[in-house]
Amino acid sequence: MAVAKVIEVISSSTESIEHAIRDGVAKCGETVANIESVWVKDTKGVVRDNKVVEWRVILAVTFVVR
Repeated sequence: MAVAKVIEVISSSTESIEHAIRDGVAKCGETVANIESVWVKDTKGVVRDNKVVEWRVILAVTFVVR
């Protein structure tokens, strides 16, 4: 029997949404083993002077508990 756990994290990037996702998963991987998947629950852009200056994502990261 496998048991999985889901944690929710928020990550940001001034480059892109994809970069925010990759950075968030990589940072989780520093302390969490056996990451299986990630679900992007929400995306937000920060706007200053009519330009998107930062992307923020809320991630649900799933990993297997062993």
